[in-house]
Amino acid sequence: MTELVIRIDDAVMARLQRRAQEDGRSLEDQIHDILRRAVEQKPLPRGRLGSEIAALFTRVGLESDIPELRGCTVKHLSRD
Repeated sequence: MTELVIRIDDAVMARLQRRAQEDGRSLEDQIHDILRRAVEQKPLPRGRLGSEIAALFTRVGLESDIPELRGCTVKHLSRD
């Protein structure tokens, strides 16, 4: 196993220790678990917003394209 030495802010360390205590484990076990879960998570999609939205709705029947908006500004409507 590789050893890693890092500097951690006092406030972060206190929260890690409190979390470990609440979970009934050592600080080292708590940090191992946090790091293990972090690297096992699937990365977030890196596509464009329209592509990401379309991908979310393909399973429910979205068949038309959602255009990518680049440099689009929103005009605010004012009530006169």
